[in-house]
Amino acid sequence: MGINKTIKIIDLGFMSYSESLEKQETYFDEIIALKRLNRNKANPVPTHNYLLWVEHPPVFTIGKSGKMEHLLVGKESLAEKGIEFFQTNRGGDITFHGPGQLVAYPIFDLDNFFTDIHKYLRFLEEAVILTLKEYGLHATRSQGETGVWLEVGTPFARKICAMGVRASRWVTMHGLALNVTTDLSYFDHIVPCGIQGKGVTSLSKEVGREISLEEVKEKLKIHLGNLFEANWVGA
Repeated sequence: MGINKTIKIIDLGFMSYSESLEKQETYFDEIIALKRLNRNKANPVPTHNYLLWVEHPPVFTIGKSGKMEHLLVGKESLAEKGIEFFQTNRGGDITFHGPGQLVAYPIFDLDNFFTDIHKYLRFLEEAVILTLKEYGLHATRSQGETGVWLEVGTPFARKICAMGVRASRWVTMHGLALNVTTDLSYFDHIVPCGIQGKGVTSLSKEVGREISLEEVKEKLKIHLGNLFEANWVGA
């Protein structure tokens, strides 16, 4: 099969979680269908790769392995607070998406890059770590806890970026959520990612100033492109 290392960027803007999930599934299903067709072709057609940017209204999502007791308020209370709740098919536990958070959904055919989910997750983390470094932050991984953290191994450990992915036939969906100017009080209603006793933070809180999502997108895009050795088309 021909290798395609071009990634098309699609900026969904401000969109509900459920609507953006439908968008993801459309691109995901398109790639899977083409891969099935390619199995019987002498000259297979290269598959596409997509990166969706999106910002969500307030929503809690829980992954396949998530525990409902990590939601600390009732669903009626959520409705009163204007927060949606969504059970999804990604990995991981419960997390929050909302305004001021940069969400990236890579829908990549890893046959175009490398067939290693562990390496894929580490590359997503590394792109965020390098982005945060540009703001003077020393972010790291926390062993056994997917995502990006500050001050790991101290009583002040706090998560700044959550991750959860799904993959089938080496095609990925879901992705990462980086807190940029996020209202962190929403996290008081959950045990974020099922991890007890550790806090959450945002980029703007750490650097003490407002930062635009557009600025962070550009930096993150560069680091993702370098790591995946990819070319970009679109926004």
